Amino acid sequence: MVDKQKKIETGLLIAWAIALIATLGSLYFSEIRMYIPCELCWIQRIFMYPLAITLAIASVKKDSIQVIYTLPLSLIGMGFSAYHYMLEKIPALSTRAEACGIIPCNYEYINWFGFITIPFLALIAFSAISFIMIWILKVSKE
Repeated sequence: MVDKQKKIETGLLIAWAIALIATLGSLYFSEIRMYIPCELCWIQRIFMYPLAITLAIASVKKDSIQVIYTLPLSLIGMGFSAYHYMLEKIPALSTRAEACGIIPCNYEYINWFGFITIPFLALIAFSAISFIMIWILKVSKE
């Protein structure tokens, strides 16, 4: 029982760290590097920022019930990130993203190693948080 609770606490802490890093990273890109977020970036922020708060509370309270609230946010955010990344990388979809707002959704501020873009970073963060939340659900039911 103690080992199970320790695993859950560790999972919540790691998920919170991922959400915090993603939140601070998005603020770094927009406030320090002055990259203007596109419409889909704003939507992804809408799903990431609450995760940083709810997972912080869950980590402090050691409350695995928060998984019920955080998993839907991370899964929906993951869907938006995957779609945004496809708009950037798939030429057939790329032409649709040019009229996304002030900044086109297919514009790549960063493109490290030819595939790491801001939506890709968000996709990795949402995916990791989702995986951890599903793992916590599994461990807590055992």
